Amino acid sequence: MTDHSRRLTELAKLFTRLGFTAFGGPAAHIAMMHDEVVARRQWLGEQHFLDMVGAVNLIPGPNSTEMAIHVGQERAGWRGMLVAGLCFILPAALIVLALAWAYVKYGDTPQATALLYGVTPVIIAIVLQALIRLAQTAVRGPLLATAGVVVFLLYLYGINELLLLFGMGALVAVITMAQRGLTARASLLPLLSLGGFTAAVQEVASVSLTQLFLVFLKVGALLYGSGYVLLAFLRNDLVVQLGWLTDQQLLDAVAVGQFTPGPVFTTATFIGYVVAGVPGAVVATVGIFLPSFIFVALLGRIVPAMRRSPWTAALLDGVNVSALGLMAGVTWQLGVAAIVDWLTALLAIGAIVVLLRFKLNSTWLVLVGAIVGLLAGNFFS
Repeated sequence: MTDHSRRLTELAKLFTRLGFTAFGGPAAHIAMMHDEVVARRQWLGEQHFLDMVGAVNLIPGPNSTEMAIHVGQERAGWRGMLVAGLCFILPAALIVLALAWAYVKYGDTPQATALLYGVTPVIIAIVLQALIRLAQTAVRGPLLATAGVVVFLLYLYGINELLLLFGMGALVAVITMAQRGLTARASLLPLLSLGGFTAAVQEVASVSLTQLFLVFLKVGALLYGSGYVLLAFLRNDLVVQLGWLTDQQLLDAVAVGQFTPGPVFTTATFIGYVVAGVPGAVVATVGIFLPSFIFVALLGRIVPAMRRSPWTAALLDGVNVSALGLMAGVTWQLGVAAIVDWLTALLAIGAIVVLLRFKLNSTWLVLVGAIVGLLAGNFFS
């Protein structure tokens, strides 16, 4: 086996496993990737990983999927990009497809309350471990530390996350340049967008696969934010404009994307199956994830150039600590919802102790949490 083939095989094994076990949303996924590709395998350095965390927050699409694609690109070129991205997406898509089949056949989604009861406290610990390690690289001085804390507090107050990323990044850059006595040249962050692209939407009686693909391509190319922002985008197109879904079906689809492992954007797989069967699931999934591969391919060239300019390097530093502040805010909110009794508190504390002291692979902790949750659910039911 050649070195390139070995790298592709390693990528396929790692991201297939993560696709089946990465619960908890983008912050948790990125934390698990950090543990695997920086701490364990040392495929990427802390600073490079951190730069990409900041960069993927500035482009549309699912951040954790874009991180998987980037790791693959760095490890094995364009083939690695495809392997890592597809292996991370496909397990979640297949799980969601199975749930969509059950939903259409039986009219309901299987309950996952017991599973999440045990898994989410462990996810809190995994994200905290990654935050601690990344902060050691990102927080270089009081300015960046203050910026991260301010973003954390403003996020909890309800300020838009994209405004916090761009705003704090620019503010840090301006202050840094002023401290150094430098002026900004024409170093601008490239604007990655599909300006003017809209999906053709109209009232129709039947589902068009082409139109379904265009709806999800638009969402993948333009959407920032959480699953709740995804809900707003899809409701306008699929419920209001096209009438292909009811509000309840859309809520069920987003719920399935939230509680299954892997990318939340596999909501598209569920919706595609509900409205057009397996062909619909395929075209919706391809449509929503395709822009991420294009954006990451462009970022791989842009970010190293940004590091070479004092102005854009300072901007990237500000974005990095802002991204960590947002991760901390999401973790706080998740923790409030997840740690509800002595058992969940014990799971969270035990997991963080094990991670920091023994460096156990985080996947095993997720599986332990799932088993505890299922046993507790059966015991108390």
